Amino acid sequence: MVKESFKTEDTFELGKVLGEKASPGEVYVLNGDLGCGKTVFTQGFAKGLGIDEPINSPTFTIAQVYDEGRMPFYHFDVYRIGDVSEMDEIGYEEYFYGDGVSLVEWGSLVEEILPDDTKYITIEKDLEKGFDYRKITLEGDLWK
Repeated sequence: MVKESFKTEDTFELGKVLGEKASPGEVYVLNGDLGCGKTVFTQGFAKGLGIDEPINSPTFTIAQVYDEGRMPFYHFDVYRIGDVSEMDEIGYEEYFYGDGVSLVEWGSLVEEILPDDTKYITIEKDLEKGFDYRKITLEGDLWK
């Protein structure tokens, strides 16, 4: 399924809707180039989970845990990992198969450890349609 975003608020709102529908144990992968809106989407997703604290990309820490929402939110940014074994070192299985929901930015870099029922979201720019335009492709059972 493809959704179009014409402004930052559209991307945030789509993230929020998916966050409202998220269930414990789900893993979402968020792919897209630098500056395409992954953080905005993630901020909306967190808002949909009932999280009001600031959401930033955990680029240097790999994982950030937010406990204030209706379930724990595990936010990963694996852009800087050198090898998938680094995910073992942080205990990714406890998060992926735990009582919260996981969102993994740049998840294609660790595809071999993702659960079979992972949901994929890809955000792409198309400057011919405008500076703020984003094409957001959703794969997996995202509209249950």
